[in-house]
Amino acid sequence: MQTTRRGTVAEIALAAGPLNLVTRAMLRELNRVVCELALAQDIRCVILHGGDARAFCAGSDIREFGPIRHDASEQKILFEDMVLRNLARLRMPTIAAMDGPAFGGGFELALCCDLRVLRRGVSIGLPESHLGGLAGNGAVRVTRLIGPARAKQMLFTGQQIDAERALDWGLVNFVADTSALDMARAVADTIGARGPISNLLAKELVEHSQDEPLDAGLLRSTIAQQKIFDSDDLQEGAVAFFQKRAPVFSGR
Repeated sequence: MQTTRRGTVAEIALAAGPLNLVTRAMLRELNRVVCELALAQDIRCVILHGGDARAFCAGSDIREFGPIRHDASEQKILFEDMVLRNLARLRMPTIAAMDGPAFGGGFELALCCDLRVLRRGVSIGLPESHLGGLAGNGAVRVTRLIGPARAKQMLFTGQQIDAERALDWGLVNFVADTSALDMARAVADTIGARGPISNLLAKELVEHSQDEPLDAGLLRSTIAQQKIFDSDDLQEGAVAFFQKRAPVFSGR
C-alpha cells in the first residue's frame, strides 16, 4: 500500500499484485492507512486507486475460500466489513479512481467511496453469483445507490457493467476518456479548494439522511448550519466574495 500527499489531497495506491486481489494482508494494510488518515486534520480529500496494477481491484483471492470455510466470519467477513466501514466513515470526501476493472470485493471498496471515476472501456460489477457467492456489503451499498431493481439485476446475473451504463445507472459519477486517476485528481483539487468544514458537514448530513427520520435530519442540519456560521471559513468566504478573490480556507 502506497500513500502520497499532494497538498491537502491524500492518495492511496493499492499494491497487492497485478490484480490487486483482496487478501487479509491487503485489508490489514488498507485499514492501517485509513485509520491514519482518519486522524489527519489537514487532508481535505482522499483518492483510492489501483496503482500500477492491471485492475483497480479484481475482487477476493478465491484461493483463501477453502481453508476458511467454517470460520469465514472470524477470518474474513467481520474483518473485511470493519475495513470497509472504516473507509466509508472517513470524515473527508473520498474518490475511487478506476483505471482497471473493479469486480466483487474490489467494487465494494469503490462503493465505500463518496465519488467514483471510471475510465472508458473498463468494466465493473458484482460477479459473485458466478461462483455461488455473494457480495453482502456491496448488495446493501449498491441498492442504496441505484435502487433495488437494478441492484438485483447486478447481483442475480453477475453481469459486467460498462462505463456508459455505469454512468447512466449512477454507479459512477464520472467517466474519463483517458485516465480516471487524472480526472479524480482534478475533482479532488476542486473539492480541496472548497470550504473544508462545509464538505465535512455535508458528508455527515448526506450519510445520516439515509437512516434518520426527516425531522431528525433537519435538526442535524440546523446544528451543522450553526457550526458553519461560527466558523472563520464562512467569514473568509464572504470577504473574498466582495474582494473578488479566491478564498483561503483554514478549516476553522
